[in-house]
Amino acid sequence: MRTFEYTITDNEGIHARPAGELVKVAKQYNSTVLIGRDGRMVDCKKIFGIMGLGVKKDQVVTFSIEGEDEDQACEAIRAFMSTNL
Repeated sequence: MRTFEYTITDNEGIHARPAGELVKVAKQYNSTVLIGRDGRMVDCKKIFGIMGLGVKKDQVVTFSIEGEDEDQACEAIRAFMSTNL
């Protein structure tokens, strides 16, 4: 299992457009990809779960990735977050 934390820098937090793009990235991998805030974890392959977290600027999210391609998925998610959020 791979985990990492990321602090949101986008002024709008995780809103619809980047949430949809994050889902697309996560769905490219067989691994289970979870995103969470304040102890609540949701499936990163489901946009409503991500949007339901209500993540705002300067909040920290935690990613947990587990599966056969977890290393590749982790690097892709980390790169997406640093480029887009």
